[in-house]
Amino acid sequence: MKSTGKETTESECAPGSGRKQALTGSARKLKDAAADWHNLMLKWERLNEEGTTVANRIGNLSISKRTEKDTNIAAEENTSFVSGESGTTVESAKDMEERCDELMAILEKMAHIVVKMEKIASSAKGVCTLETFQQERGRSPVSPLFQTWPVTRFDEVSSKLCQSYKQELALKQTIVKEIAHTSDPDLILVYLSSWLYQPYLEDNTKLLLESLLLETMHRTL
Repeated sequence: MKSTGKETTESECAPGSGRKQALTGSARKLKDAAADWHNLMLKWERLNEEGTTVANRIGNLSISKRTEKDTNIAAEENTSFVSGESGTTVESAKDMEERCDELMAILEKMAHIVVKMEKIASSAKGVCTLETFQQERGRSPVSPLFQTWPVTRFDEVSSKLCQSYKQELALKQTIVKEIAHTSDPDLILVYLSSWLYQPYLEDNTKLLLESLLLETMHRTL
């Protein structure tokens, strides 16, 4: 996903025309919203990559803890000797705590992004509602604000994107809560795969963003 940033307000391509003109009103707000979606989704992906690395470390520590526990039990059964907590165990516990704190910090940043996404979706809905109201009363042209989309499509796309990220955030919250408390390798693998591949952010999510960027002329074919 290539960075676009917000376009200049001085020279915008007017829908249905070959000349340049400044966008104002609803068109300006929706174009800015499209750029905001792009930037927030990029930030989310970077955080997801960081979280994958940390979650993998937590998973490995959990499996190592189970292996060490099984080894100690076997040794105790053979020698009838119970040893104190080893330096390695203490070090692993400290490492686990630090990685869990790190993953929690990443999750909090993701939650902050979702809050911003909710605000964008709410703002887009408000703009679209106002534009529809004005069009119905003849106060605004019924023609598309940009190229082909009816104004209601912007609300639909923003709502779908927001819902997808809210669901993904809820999944990640569950993963963070559970991953450090299980030593089952199969379950840990499920958690790690779910974090990495983000099942609620399907390919359709990226297609929706690309369509939004194309419609608002942040992208060109």
